[in-house]
Amino acid sequence: MDEGKPTKPKWWSRPRTHVPDAAAVEPVPGQDGTSGFHGGGMDGADGDFELEKPAGAGVRRAPQEADGGAGAPAPGERPKPLHDPDPYGTPPYGGPGPWAPAPPVQHPGTPAHGTATGDAPPGPATAPAGPAGSATTAAPATTASGPLGQEAHVPRAPAPQPATAPQPVTVPQVPEPRAQAPQGAAPEPYGHVPGVPGDGVPPGADAAPRGPWQNYDPWAAAPFQHNGGAAESPGSRRGRTRSALVLGALLLALASGGVGGAMGAYLERNGGIDDIELPQAGVEDRGRAADSVAGIAASALPSVVTLHVSGSDAQGTGTGFVLDRRGHILTNNHVVDPAGGNGEISVTFSGGETAEAEVVGHDSGYDLAVVRVKGVSGLKPLSLGNSDNVQVGDPVVAIGAPFDLENTVTAGIISAKERPITAGGEEGDGSDISYVDALQTDAPINPGNSGGPLVDSKARVIGINSAIRSAGSGSDLEGGQSGSIGLGFAIPINQGKRVAEELINTGRATHPVIGVTLDMEYAGDGARVGTKGNDGGPPVNRGGPGADAGIRAGDVITEVDGQRVHSGEELIVKTRAHRPGDRLELTLERDGKERKVTLVLGSADGD
Repeated sequence: MDEGKPTKPKWWSRPRTHVPDAAAVEPVPGQDGTSGFHGGGMDGADGDFELEKPAGAGVRRAPQEADGGAGAPAPGERPKPLHDPDPYGTPPYGGPGPWAPAPPVQHPGTPAHGTATGDAPPGPATAPAGPAGSATTAAPATTASGPLGQEAHVPRAPAPQPATAPQPVTVPQVPEPRAQAPQGAAPEPYGHVPGVPGDGVPPGADAAPRGPWQNYDPWAAAPFQHNGGAAESPGSRRGRTRSALVLGALLLALASGGVGGAMGAYLERNGGIDDIELPQAGVEDRGRAADSVAGIAASALPSVVTLHVSGSDAQGTGTGFVLDRRGHILTNNHVVDPAGGNGEISVTFSGGETAEAEVVGHDSGYDLAVVRVKGVSGLKPLSLGNSDNVQVGDPVVAIGAPFDLENTVTAGIISAKERPITAGGEEGDGSDISYVDALQTDAPINPGNSGGPLVDSKARVIGINSAIRSAGSGSDLEGGQSGSIGLGFAIPINQGKRVAEELINTGRATHPVIGVTLDMEYAGDGARVGTKGNDGGPPVNRGGPGADAGIRAGDVITEVDGQRVHSGEELIVKTRAHRPGDRLELTLERDGKERKVTLVLGSADGD
């Protein structure tokens, strides 16, 4: 099988050191025809070579051999190997086969197979001193020829040292079990042969220092790393893992239960996930500025009352406000008129208390009336303002019971002043017609607001709500049920105060008069004095204020105190806006000429 193959040094070829005075060793024929050399020369040798044992450190022999007994080899005879030749020729004992095994493991720091070691030769570490001039030299290296003439470098053994007395050796027949090294002892070097001290190092010689990698075995199991504690068994690790899993599951269950409970409570309080919760402002301070609508209403409402009037053939609802602590309440005349002489009037206060009331006095010309409640304490009078101080655009608040809705508050401004209006006229003789020099407001006023207060920004009364202008009708106090269109009218409080005082004190109100009869059919501009009186007498009363001022029948009055008048109604309204005894300046037209006269207003009793 080796024929025709290129010959090269084999990796299992091991150089051996030369043993002095040793005879050449004959090759040992193998059963496969190959030769195995066990010492001697290596010319033309191919196979396993056994390294020579160092001098003085041979294989231990039996005592009988050491004593030169039977079986001891003769001097110069090669020792017999401890093993038989390999019948299969398996390296390193024979030639390589086609299925040669893998080479042995090469350890780091250890010499390769076939390479001479650097261990010190047997013998003492220090060579004994020889004769003067002698030196210890190494024998020259020899070469061994391979099967095809290739040479393998074989280093020669060093020169022999002075031999010491031979040490008896004993060849163990049965290998003894390898004893375990005591704790703390250094580990045995790789390749140590039990029973052979030093592993080729002569006794007493210092072994060469070994590096940390010289003991490395890549195929050996990694040692366990101990930290000084007891080693943990697989069963205890599994138990600890199960405990950790159980604890984690318990914590997860507790956390899930807490989250689920919180979500359930939230959903129960808020009605579910799909329900919509709209943002809302929190609770705020209920206090408001005194000049705001809320502040004005809070101050005025306790003084406002609702009146329910019922008579033999009519009934109605209106509003009034408290004048004093004695129980006097001011309202409109057309509110209490349905009661007649034997009707009933019930007063309801803002807190819900009710009381019966009676009429103290009323006047249809001013459309004002005063009623009184008895047996009621804790009344809060409403402060009175001054209507002459009102300016157009001032903010106002109207309070009443429109359509019997008590304590209704509306707000607006003063739209105009001295707006002449007339109301009533259901009676054929015109005795129920009211002439009002009114304050106009856009604060919503509806049926039921009549008699209620119109207050300013300081919650002071500046007017008495009396009339509205409805769509498709003229001025109307309570006659229609149409709603407000932003045209409301109130009697100025200055006029209301004078009339209320007269009604409380005397039960009657006085009217200022000029003492003339006007032609109410005149369509021209101004107020014309009629040609005859209402009772068939003269149009200018004898001894009256007009007669004293020189007014004649047919004269047209165009101005009162410098203010233009366009009709007889306006002249009456301007006149009734004053008190009896007030002085007026009138502008007249007579025969195309204009003249001015001055007069002092007279007095006439109201109805």
